[in-house]
Amino acid sequence: MFDRQGLHIGGVAVTAPSFLRKLIQLLWKSDQYVSRRFEVRDANQSTVLKVEKPSKDPLARFVVTRADGTPIGEIIPASAGGVRFTLRAEGKAIAKVVARGRQRWEVTVEDPAGTEVAHVGHPSPELSPISGNACLVEIPLQVPEPLASMLVATTLTIDIALTAQPG
Repeated sequence: MFDRQGLHIGGVAVTAPSFLRKLIQLLWKSDQYVSRRFEVRDANQSTVLKVEKPSKDPLARFVVTRADGTPIGEIIPASAGGVRFTLRAEGKAIAKVVARGRQRWEVTVEDPAGTEVAHVGHPSPELSPISGNACLVEIPLQVPEPLASMLVATTLTIDIALTAQPG
C-alpha cells in the first residue's frame, strides 16, 4: 500500500496454509477444504487486521478481526446483479460492495443509506508508484468504526475475493 505521494504505508500478506491443507487442496482439486488467510500490515510490518475465508464455509464469507483476534465483521457474497458483497458487523449490514466489469473492474462501497463510502479502481499511470496489479482506493468521507476497518479489509482483499473459486 502506498499513499498518493508514493510513500509505503502498509501491505497485505497472504499467510500460507499448512502442508497438509495444501496436499488436500491438490488431491481434491478444490480450495473448499483450505482456509485463506490474509494479514493487513502497516509500514512497520505490524499486523493491523486479519481476514480469513474459513474452509468449508457454506456462505463463502470472509471473517475480519483485529490483530488480537477480536471480531470486527464479515464480508459475505450476495447475488443480484453484478458481483456483490455485504459487509456485516454486530449482526447487521453496514455496507454493500458492488463490482462492475470483468477485465478492469470498478468497485463501489455504499452504506445502508446508499451513500458511496469507498471506490476502488485503477490508478492513472502517474499515480501508480509500482507497476503490476495496482489499484486506487478512495475513501472520500471519514467513516466510523467498525465500517472503517471493514472498508480497509475489503478494499485490500477484494481482488482475491473476486477471483476466488467458489468453495
